[in-house]
Amino acid sequence: MDKTIFSKTRRTFIQASTSALLLPSAVFAEIDDYGIRGQDAPELKISQWIDGNGKPTSFKLSEHKGKFVLMLFWQAGCPGCHSHGFPAFKKTLDAFKNNKHFTAIAIQTAFESYSINTPDKMREIQKQYNLDIVVGHTAGIEEPQSNPKIMVDYRTGGTPWTVLISAEGKVLFNDFIINPEGAIALLKEEIGKMG
Repeated sequence: MDKTIFSKTRRTFIQASTSALLLPSAVFAEIDDYGIRGQDAPELKISQWIDGNGKPTSFKLSEHKGKFVLMLFWQAGCPGCHSHGFPAFKKTLDAFKNNKHFTAIAIQTAFESYSINTPDKMREIQKQYNLDIVVGHTAGIEEPQSNPKIMVDYRTGGTPWTVLISAEGKVLFNDFIINPEGAIALLKEEIGKMG
């Protein structure tokens, strides 16, 4: 059985066999120009967080060592976030709900349309997608235009952007498109090894 994934350079579709889906590079889309796959995951320097109930909270990657961490970088006004980013993220998140070896967060990384991609959208998006997880907001500077620090740290190409961090704190995947079925299969296998 074949699965469609993106190629590394031209973002054209290629076919990969199911057996190849055991490695992160085959499970997920990859772009050579972006991302920090294989590197230590930088700590998240974000001051605005809310918990699953919309209450102010905090989140630090260092407090989640020993867990796989799935992150979605999004913007409220991003069509791709709504058509693919959130559905793929939610499918993967739901497959590991309440798993002690997995956590997920969603971060609005506003780098354009600042009047639309505002902090108050965190709770709105949480409710829209029924996300009972920590959600954050960070913004770049409109004039002169600059991206939020997290986008620079993770070398993102925009939104939606998905990052998967290993239990050891290494970036396994960092790109636009995630194949939720492949991600779920890989995570089940890796989490299964943890006992």
